[in-house]
Amino acid sequence: MKTNRKVSVQIVNAFVRNGEGGNPAGVVLHADAYSNQQKLQIAAKVGLSETAFVSRSNSADFKLDFFTPRRQIAHCGHATIATFSYLQQQGILKSTHSSKETIDGNRKIRMEGDIAYMEQRKPTYVTVAAQQKEILESLGIQEADLLPNAAIKLVNTGNAFVIVPLRNATVLKRLRPDQDRIANISETLDLVGYYAFAMAPTDATIDAETRMFAPRYGINEEAATGMAGGPLATYLYDQLHIKKHDFQIEQGRYMEHPSPSLIQVHLHVKNNGIASLMAGGRGILKSQILLDL
Repeated sequence: MKTNRKVSVQIVNAFVRNGEGGNPAGVVLHADAYSNQQKLQIAAKVGLSETAFVSRSNSADFKLDFFTPRRQIAHCGHATIATFSYLQQQGILKSTHSSKETIDGNRKIRMEGDIAYMEQRKPTYVTVAAQQKEILESLGIQEADLLPNAAIKLVNTGNAFVIVPLRNATVLKRLRPDQDRIANISETLDLVGYYAFAMAPTDATIDAETRMFAPRYGINEEAATGMAGGPLATYLYDQLHIKKHDFQIEQGRYMEHPSPSLIQVHLHVKNNGIASLMAGGRGILKSQILLDL
């Protein structure tokens, strides 16, 4: 008689701020035996924006595969942070330096206690002036709502996002995303999604407040996106000329169900240019679920 296979999934909130908020990710250890189709099936049952599957690696400390409920994705910031924070808290990591293998190559991981930082590539920038009007309309805003003298840019440090600079947090809060239009534009530009931001002058501990929309990947809005926080930090440094090496980015405050999260980004600057960066935060285990496969 056929018996169902049980899959243990850890639900870990990544990028928590003061122990609260954050973005939940699924973490599945010992995932070597699962096919990609099974991983997609598990991710769909978990129902979170991303689930990380941890396997053995011949080229890094761990192999991580990331799946949304719809498809595989090359990198996922919050699921990476969730995974390595959890591995550290379980005593599995043996060093403050680790690494992950992904379908897009290997990346370094650095631990500070149970705060995990993940390596991202030096940024590339693409002008999207031809799509600006459509991007603005898909968010329900006008050109006057943009931050003066700041251009919408496509930025990629491993995943591609359109960075949308807004005049203030009031505009950020009242965005009316048209998810179908955002999905179509994201498909055309081969994006994960949009990362809209406003500077945060009322909170000295935060550099920018943000919102992330990725309906192309089945994510209408997300509470914390490490792979978008990195591109934003490079945008602040290169495009807005904020010449500092460490940025604190808040996300999730303006969601329908608020979940304020903190993404910390450190830029490695060499010869006045960004050579690489690390984005990180803390993960906290919230629950464990058992699924039938």
